[in-house]
Formats: sequence, structure tokens, C-alpha cells
Amino acid sequence: MARRRRGRTISGILLLDKPLGMSSNQALQRCKWLYTAAKAGHTGSLDPLATGVLPLCFGEATKFSQYLLDADKGYDSTFCLGKSTATGDSEGETVDEFDASALDLAQIEKALEAFRGPIQQLPPMYSAIKRDGQPLYKLARAGIEVERQPRPVTIKALEVLAFRPGARAEVDVRVLCTKGTYVRSLAMDLGEALGVGGHVTALRRTKAGPFVLAECVTVGALEALHGSQDLAAMDALFKPTDTAVAHMPLLKLPESSGFYLRQGQPVLVPNAPRDGMVRVALETGEFLGLGEILDDGRVAPRRLVVSGE
Repeated sequence: MARRRRGRTISGILLLDKPLGMSSNQALQRCKWLYTAAKAGHTGSLDPLATGVLPLCFGEATKFSQYLLDADKGYDSTFCLGKSTATGDSEGETVDEFDASALDLAQIEKALEAFRGPIQQLPPMYSAIKRDGQPLYKLARAGIEVERQPRPVTIKALEVLAFRPGARAEVDVRVLCTKGTYVRSLAMDLGEALGVGGHVTALRRTKAGPFVLAECVTVGALEALHGSQDLAAMDALFKPTDTAVAHMPLLKLPESSGFYLRQGQPVLVPNAPRDGMVRVALETGEFLGLGEILDDGRVAPRRLVVSGE
């Protein structure tokens, strides 16, 4: 018999402003404890150095976390030019140093042109990508460097916000990119293109899929609500589960069709799209999950939420 999970059965998406110095898993476990939640998961790791938008999925929402993992991300970051580090950020040991005082904004803008649009990016050794089941960062910490293959990513926007010249020049950038992009790699590659090395000194995620920083809550705010035992106010912070897939077309079903869909049977829905994945809800607004349009036009269940969650 399956072991029953301990904790509250709650579902939804919590938008956390991850604090500096805390790993994504540490942030998740802290929030899970504060909510006394039975089940929760995050939607892709942020470096401990990074802060900002970290969607946490609770309960039934964990079934749709992949769609947030696959979504575009936005970042504000500061690159230091004139020094390269082992990790690509300020936490790593210095690898090389140069005098970057000759750099000007025009040179930086010209170099950035090569990083806009579809590019091939080499993931850093200090990353969570796995090789033979081992995360690369564990191999890197053991002094082992392995060959990595460049991966296709798309930099949809790359804008200079500010430039501060000097021997250690600093440039503030705003990035909008597809999943799997490493901002640390952008800093390292920009530094290499300019011949002075580079690394990230600050990184703040401002956007993850449909979610933005202004919607996020801090760990401190959650701790204050927890301390006052205001569970209702804490639960009110959850975004509905279906916001993770809000980009998909929505089909509303009568109760009878919803019954058969929940039994695993395809149903016919008038005016449905011709193909692809769709959100499915009852006419009352209750979210049922995801369906897929079959060749005969019916909607087949693909990922459903448990009724009442």
C-alpha cells in the first residue's frame, strides 16, 4: 500500500522572489515547510547567487511544472569585464585578469550583436547538466573537466542598461531568452570576444513564462504570515494551477463531457482547434487538465488534475 503523504493537500503556484545565497531547493523546502504542504516542486534551478522569480508548484500544479521549465525567461544582470573566474560568477576562483579600461560602450554594443537571436552556447562546467548521471558542477568541484557540446538557445532581447568604465568595467544588461540559456556563459563569452574575460556579479530573474517579479512574494513575508498563523492569507497567494499553461487554447465542457473525459475517454467538443494541446475546463470554470486534439476532432485526456484539488 502506498505511503500517505504527510502535510496539507493544497494546490497552486507560488511565485517566490528567491533570496540571495539560497539554492532553489533550499527555497522550495523552506516554503513547503511554511505551508505544511504534502507535495511541492520548483520549476528549474536558479544559482544561489541569483535572485528573483522562482515559481513553486504545489500539489496538482506539479503535474504542469514542465511547461514553466520550458518557458522563456527574463534576467537583469551585471557583467564584470576584466576578470574571468572558474564558475563564471563572483563566487569562483580567479582564472585570469586583464585591464579593461580601454573598453567603451560602442565596443560592447558591437560585440553583443553576435549574441542576439539563435546562437550555440557552451554550458559552463559549473552547471546542473548531467554527464553519466553526475551533475557537471560535482565533476568541476573534483577538478574534472569534460567535453561539452554547444546547445542551441535563442537570445530574444539583449539590452545594455548601463556601462561603468574602468580596469574592471561593469555593464548592466537585460536579457530575454529561451530555456536552457546560461547568463554566466553570456558574460564569459562576451568577455572572451572583447579579449578581457568576464563574469557575472549580479543576476536577478525578472520573468519566468507568464510571471513577472512584481507578482512575487518574499520568504520573509511568508515567514511573517506563518508566524501569525494566517494560513488563509498564505493560501491566497497561490496562482491557479492552470496559469502554468495559460498560453494554450481553453475549451469549456458541459458536466457530462467532463465526466467521460475524467474516465479517460475522448470527447467531442464543438468549435475545438484542429490539432495540438488544449486546456480543458468545465463550464463552471473548474480546471480539468490538458487534452490533445485527435485526428477525428475529439479531445483526448492527456494530463488531468484530481477532482477537488
